Amino acid sequence: MSGLTLIGDHHAVSELLENRPGSWDVVRFKGLFERIDRRNVDLTHEMLSLRSTGEVVARAEMGGRQEPDEASLPKYLIAEIDDLVVNPMWLIGGGIGVSRRAGAVSPDYRVFRSRGALLPRFVHNLLRSQPYLDQYLLYTRAQTTFDRRVQQPDLDNLPLPVPPLEEQRAIADYLDHETARIDTLIEEQQRLIEMLRERRGAVISHAVARGVDETVALKDSGLPGAGPVPAHWEIMPLRYTIWFQEGPGIMAADFRDEGVPLLRVSSVRTARSTLEGCNYLEPSEVDRRWSHFRVELGDLLISASASMGTVSEVTEETAGSVPYTGIIRIKPGGMHKDFIRWFVVSGEFIDQVDSLKTGSTIQHFGPTHLAQMRVALPPIDEQRRIAAYLDEQVAKIDRLIAETERFIELARERRSALITAAVTGQINVREVA
Repeated sequence: MSGLTLIGDHHAVSELLENRPGSWDVVRFKGLFERIDRRNVDLTHEMLSLRSTGEVVARAEMGGRQEPDEASLPKYLIAEIDDLVVNPMWLIGGGIGVSRRAGAVSPDYRVFRSRGALLPRFVHNLLRSQPYLDQYLLYTRAQTTFDRRVQQPDLDNLPLPVPPLEEQRAIADYLDHETARIDTLIEEQQRLIEMLRERRGAVISHAVARGVDETVALKDSGLPGAGPVPAHWEIMPLRYTIWFQEGPGIMAADFRDEGVPLLRVSSVRTARSTLEGCNYLEPSEVDRRWSHFRVELGDLLISASASMGTVSEVTEETAGSVPYTGIIRIKPGGMHKDFIRWFVVSGEFIDQVDSLKTGSTIQHFGPTHLAQMRVALPPIDEQRRIAAYLDEQVAKIDRLIAETERFIELARERRSALITAAVTGQINVREVA
């Protein structure tokens, strides 16, 4: 590599550097950047933070972050426009980018300034390209907060390609244009997904609240926040239509490495019944204390926490398990099981839950709240028809969402590959522009 003696393990980038254009040099990071250590001692600079996207933004835009204590504020590092900002503890997650605004960043960050051989726009793309993200991972010692920090000696010895300045400018211009086009396309597809999800929720809520026959006579439901319902539907307490039970309060001291599986809320949140990563209970203790909580094949499980909108069915794999606190087990009564699956994810159910949930942080609700709810219930045959209709219609929408998500994934892969190819000289941007 132009006679450069490399220090350290650079497997993720070495092959690309070996195959760079002949006019490109290779220089260590420390030969290209000066580390800046100016502090915000007068507290006059805007507080900034670094996103995983590489964008340096006002700290207030990050939302929900704990404010730093006043004693640390004078220690914040000043970053000017075009300075390189690095979060050494999150380099592997994209914590690196060239700032487009001036301000003060965390003293845990590092700030660098190009010595002039590399243009800021080129640097931003280069150091965020996939080979370099992979390289940062090679520098980490472990995945704990401290040990995943990339040490400065490793960063100093990171080899970087250095094209002629005019070629860097051409690469940056090309990537600005191409990535903006891809980003616009991704944003359009993300909006489409939002619309499809809204449509999904509307289809479910309308069918659960009104049925699928638009010609039937309607009546006032009398349910809080609900509109009219078919006149032949019966308004009754929810407790008359289903049986429900919340999982018991089990202490961590009761956990075992094997025995009776303890189902977690995460299984419900992802609409999966799974034993992966679960805890276990001593079988004798289950028989003595929690045997009446064991779930049976076909039971439905919903989360009693803030994460609503999913339901999971007990399978042969999970039958006999005990649900943990925060999971509500449901059995059909006058409500058909297939209709229950759609009712508990409908806007009508979630709206009633929201009005009954307690706790500003945990947002927990339980059987006492379900016992207060009422439902407009169709006849059992109509419940089956509604469920079958929703199975078909929602499956179509879900397929469109999955196809759109796959398109976005491919677009992001294309974006990443394009950046890597351009900043390593694999494509001649002047020929493809």
